[in-house]
Amino acid sequence: MPHISFSELKNWKQCPFYHKLTYIDKIDGFVGNEHTAFGRAVHESCDRLLVHGDDGNMYDFFINQFEKEIEMLLMKDVELNQKMVNEMEEQGRTLLPLVLPGVKDYLEDFTVVSTEEQLMVPIDEGGVEGYNFKGFVDLVVKTSDGKYHIIDWKTCSWGWDRRRRAEPMTTYQLTLYKHYFAKKHKLDPKNIETHFALLKRTAKKNNVEFFRVTSGPKKTQNALNLLTKAVYNIFNKRHFKNRLACQRCEFYRTKHCP
Repeated sequence: MPHISFSELKNWKQCPFYHKLTYIDKIDGFVGNEHTAFGRAVHESCDRLLVHGDDGNMYDFFINQFEKEIEMLLMKDVELNQKMVNEMEEQGRTLLPLVLPGVKDYLEDFTVVSTEEQLMVPIDEGGVEGYNFKGFVDLVVKTSDGKYHIIDWKTCSWGWDRRRRAEPMTTYQLTLYKHYFAKKHKLDPKNIETHFALLKRTAKKNNVEFFRVTSGPKKTQNALNLLTKAVYNIFNKRHFKNRLACQRCEFYRTKHCP
């Protein structure tokens, strides 16, 4: 069944024609860099930490994952900053031991429900039929009060400012995850809370910072309206260009988008 992920929705919001090139025509756009490699390796390490705890081999696991990600980028002829790669290896050594204590300090008493849980839930809002919402939820835990907590890891340098924390296309990710997680498990959304966990590479303190994202009925409806609008236009092959996004697009003034 056709599906749409949040990253796909985000690319469509940026420019529907860019979405066409990358998701329909299958032309490689942005394939990654040192920062995405670090982020993926840290994500894998966090999953392992929450399931198995710190067994003393976490840094070795991280380095192995990071090297795999770097190798895949090199195979795609991505130019990397080796100095940055070396710095990230050491930053991972500092950051990872702080993750599990950070979760425990933030939520105190909890049990792990799932890591990297896949969502593949039918979209039946707004008259849409035949499409699923696809996602991978980094971490779900349950606290002693019976509430579920969806946590999404975000690696960054020093943190997010107030504008980034409140930006709709940032927070809509957790809004949609909450909505479709509730549908998948037939849960009351009131019993689900969502959080970003900022994992900061270069911060001098507070390297693991959690903050809650609230999603009431109005915000949830706004996110669903955007999602169904995207699916409607993709299905009907309406791939208009967003000229305001051209300057930062890798296809700008190429044969794919002259």
